[in-house]
Amino acid sequence: MAAEKNHRVKDIDTLKALGHPLRIKLYRALFMAGTATASQLADQVDEAVSLVSYHLRKLSAHGIIEEAEPGSGDGRERWWQPASTVLSTRDEDWRDAPERAAVHAAVSRVYARQRSEMYEEFLDTKPAWTDDWRGAAFSSEYLLSLTAEELRDLGREFDELVAKWRQRCAAAREAGAAQGRENVALHVNGFPFRT
Repeated sequence: MAAEKNHRVKDIDTLKALGHPLRIKLYRALFMAGTATASQLADQVDEAVSLVSYHLRKLSAHGIIEEAEPGSGDGRERWWQPASTVLSTRDEDWRDAPERAAVHAAVSRVYARQRSEMYEEFLDTKPAWTDDWRGAAFSSEYLLSLTAEELRDLGREFDELVAKWRQRCAAAREAGAAQGRENVALHVNGFPFRT
């Protein structure tokens, strides 16, 4: 099982490439599949294969995805895979110029909207899920009084916990234990606020 590989985005062109709503959906779909072709991803996002291929090439040009190892397919179509297990941005990398900070904020808003849409879609389709899945799903808000350092530590601990679960999922996938598994989104934000 491969170790966690973090791609921390620090350049503006890559950030802009990641800010396209369809590219975000394609990246998510590819990440969950592990490897996929443009045709397979086009079916998942309900877009034309030519459009999906274009956006996959853009993601590849910025090192976000890469061609999968030979042998992933039959050679007639290009197979893609994520280039890392973690894709992240950090506020401190964008503070040096107002334009860069504005792009980072705009891209962050696109992600926030899509996350909200994903959860709302689950709420809309909740009756279609089994009682087990409906009972397992959760949405929580935790209110804490922390220092900036404590919030940073909490974020690191959460990253470590998710990495442990990602390794567990990868091991199950490699063992062929796919029965009963569904794709699960876990969205967590930690930020200061004033009442």
